[in-house]
Amino acid sequence: MSYGFYYNMQRCIGCGACQIACKDKFDIQQAGPRPRRVDTFESGSFPSACTFSTSLGCNHCERPACVAACPTGAMFKDDDGLVLHDDEACIGCQSCVAACPYGAPQHLEERGIVIKCDACRVLREAGGGNPVCVDACAMRALDFGDVDELRAKYGEGLVSECVAMEDAETTEPNILIKPRPAALADACRQVFL
Repeated sequence: MSYGFYYNMQRCIGCGACQIACKDKFDIQQAGPRPRRVDTFESGSFPSACTFSTSLGCNHCERPACVAACPTGAMFKDDDGLVLHDDEACIGCQSCVAACPYGAPQHLEERGIVIKCDACRVLREAGGGNPVCVDACAMRALDFGDVDELRAKYGEGLVSECVAMEDAETTEPNILIKPRPAALADACRQVFL
């Protein structure tokens, strides 16, 4: 069994509620790292231009590059397939930050360690429920659970790679994306707002 996220790009309006909920959970200031990031991309040109957003946290990969790069074992995969981080074992070298093709591990400068999405493991263990990003999404564009169950629930047309997702073959990310067609195009550009 492997856990991961489902993300419906067609429903996402790029509001950032998931990103804010995650930052609040980690008690991170506004300008700090973003364990879940909402980014905007554009494609095409007038009159056929479009924009779309991505909401990405840790993809809890089957073969996580961050785990392989961590010299202390602070980054590890648990029995449920979640990629987790042990703050006590972290020496702040940022090898995992450099290794992750998705930018999931983020350096928390004031503590001298790395943080990342843990799928709100402590919250879920305490009383079940979803990660805070899932519950914060008013458009219900996010879900979390067993990847096989998510695939069965959301059906056809799901991908694990799009414009913001590199190296899917290398790391095998546990994310299922219902993409917008433009997100599969080669000529997308990130918009910095």
